[in-house]
Amino acid sequence: MTTTLAASGLALALGISLLTWFASLARRDASLADRVWSLMIVGPGLLYLALRPGMPARDLTMAVLGAAWALRLGLYVTWRNWGHGEDRRYRAIRERNEPNFAWKSVYLVFGLQGVLAWLVSAPFLAAAGSPRPFGWLDVAGVALAAFGIVFEAVGDAQLARFKADPAHEGRVMDRGLWRYTRHPNYFGEACVWWGLWLMALGAAGAGGLWTLVSPLLMTALLLKVSGVSLLEKDIGERRPAYRDYIERTSAFVPAPPRRAPPR
Repeated sequence: MTTTLAASGLALALGISLLTWFASLARRDASLADRVWSLMIVGPGLLYLALRPGMPARDLTMAVLGAAWALRLGLYVTWRNWGHGEDRRYRAIRERNEPNFAWKSVYLVFGLQGVLAWLVSAPFLAAAGSPRPFGWLDVAGVALAAFGIVFEAVGDAQLARFKADPAHEGRVMDRGLWRYTRHPNYFGEACVWWGLWLMALGAAGAGGLWTLVSPLLMTALLLKVSGVSLLEKDIGERRPAYRDYIERTSAFVPAPPRRAPPR
């Protein structure tokens, strides 16, 4: 049953990614993958919860948390990127893989993201239909996931307001949550998946330890792949003021600002 359920989740994630690939061909925009990334993760999760018998409190809570995270992130990324064309990160991937990137992107971008999203959805699979009562791990998980959703939403809203002010053109956002971490949105997102993993442990006990792949993979993606490392790869060259920001501000986990060394 679990294997069949997992296969159904993978098929759904890949189906969403394939439909998005078709849309990317029409628009010549592979960064459409970012707009449906959260749906590719939560879609399988909600499928698991729906197909397992019963709807205990844990299932319902995880469904609400997952749907809230996915809806907010998907709408925000769509709004942020609307009318701006293909994201520069995807343009770089396109340039590296021409000719015929349009066809290569089906596995380089969309298929790969579908598989990764399916792996991240693992806590939902482990928790679905569990008869175990709601316990302290669940309470901790709900608190951490809810905190993460609010934290990244506040960070995104603060950045959007900052960038909307013409007086801030060319300046570095170092206010609000951005004073304590250079990437409050990524930190919040990691908290969501560590929280959902705790709930998977509450549901399955030691049998849910394998779902550690979910928060570890999400954290690795945020820190080393598509997040912090990629965004900051050349930002110091494009925006010299950002170098000072790096020296005084934590990259990920919020911390008091450091005193920048004299130059």
